[in-house]
Amino acid sequence: MTSITREHSPSIWETVKEAIRGSHQDFTQAPIGRAVVLLAVPMVLEMLMESVFVVADVFFVGRLGADAVATVGITESWMTIMYALAIGLSIGGAATVARRIGEKDAEGAAKSAVQSIILGLIVAAIFGTIGSMFGPRMLAVMGASDDVLRTGSTFSRVMLGGSGTVVMLFLINAAFRGAGDAAIAMRVLWFANAINVILGPCLIFGIGPFPELGVVGAAVGTTIGRGSGVLYQLYHLTRKGGRIEIHARHWRFNLDVMRTILRISGNATMQNFVNTASWMGLVRILSGFGSAAVAGNTIGIRVILFALLPSFGVSNAAATLVGQNLGAGKPDRAEAAAWKVGLYNTIFLGGIGLIFLLFAPFIISFFTRDPDVARYGVSCLRIVSAGFLFYGYAMALIAAFNGAGDTRTPTLIALACQWCWEIPLAWVLAVPLGFGPAGVFIAVTVAFSTMSAVTAWLFRKGTWKVKRV
Repeated sequence: MTSITREHSPSIWETVKEAIRGSHQDFTQAPIGRAVVLLAVPMVLEMLMESVFVVADVFFVGRLGADAVATVGITESWMTIMYALAIGLSIGGAATVARRIGEKDAEGAAKSAVQSIILGLIVAAIFGTIGSMFGPRMLAVMGASDDVLRTGSTFSRVMLGGSGTVVMLFLINAAFRGAGDAAIAMRVLWFANAINVILGPCLIFGIGPFPELGVVGAAVGTTIGRGSGVLYQLYHLTRKGGRIEIHARHWRFNLDVMRTILRISGNATMQNFVNTASWMGLVRILSGFGSAAVAGNTIGIRVILFALLPSFGVSNAAATLVGQNLGAGKPDRAEAAAWKVGLYNTIFLGGIGLIFLLFAPFIISFFTRDPDVARYGVSCLRIVSAGFLFYGYAMALIAAFNGAGDTRTPTLIALACQWCWEIPLAWVLAVPLGFGPAGVFIAVTVAFSTMSAVTAWLFRKGTWKVKRV
């Protein structure tokens, strides 16, 4: 009598627990749906913690008034340049790490991770020095009022001066994600956020033995939290047992690897700079309507980012799966994974968008008691979230392009849809047509919906499958 033993198929709950605990699954072999969950769950939780960074400061600073919130918002518009550089470099690092892991080349993955970190250290030193020296002037360039300048000069120096920690967090976590170690990246953000959330209000309001620093306390707490996260990352990079293990021999310049990362990261950085510059342009338009409009937009966008950052976590699963499967010589599996990630992302964002549409006043009330600021915040939240249903596929497919090493295509898409479409449309709607700040919010929704359609069309053409990394 022959007995047949069936292989145990893990339940969804078992898969989620494995994802949080850390999985050693080969993502070029596992069923696509399971691979997406194993990667996406810790990436979503990681980005959820990044979302806490986004909203925690503005939650507490909102108690200090519109000028304090505007300080955070205008400084953040400059920080987005740092985010663009960090994300651009991290895309190059993650793509090369993922490709080497797919090729079963652990030594090559470690070399790629180190070269991206070296590049990040150089960028961090340059931008941090500029920010600490010229922070107040950078606020003035963005149209900050005299009251905002008085409130926010020191805040901007601390926040921009310590911005190098952002670069390192992004770069090293991207290396973990590219290797498939998404659970470690998640725990890094948990650790950094725990410090930020505890320390921030203590320094803002002077709780217990801490000095009362006002809005400056938010910058100090955030910088210390991020710096602590970087130290935690370095610990995991140098310990045994991970998919990437970095040793002393790896810490030297490797021009061939660095050139590959720079080739990918150059377009990726430009891609994110396009996104950043468009955001700065929108803030500049809004600043003409006063601090209340800027503050309301800051709160609304922070809440929106709270939803979008976990969605970026889902999308990052596409980058890892595409990179590793292309490295393993499985382009069709890479494409199927990207579309499945897009489907999951659209379902997630559609539900969040509905919640924002229905409960925007209640949500905004947590962040401000100023009726003018609240009015603009509600308008921003409702109008922008109306397009959430279109964003899910675009975010996943752009991540897939980047994971394949084709960073040029998403850059051209962003240039066309944001610089050539979003900013002119925002100005026309807000100023000549008299919609005011609502016109800016409408332009954001229209531009990103357009981007979704264009991205899906270009992804189907499949030219990204032949990119070399």
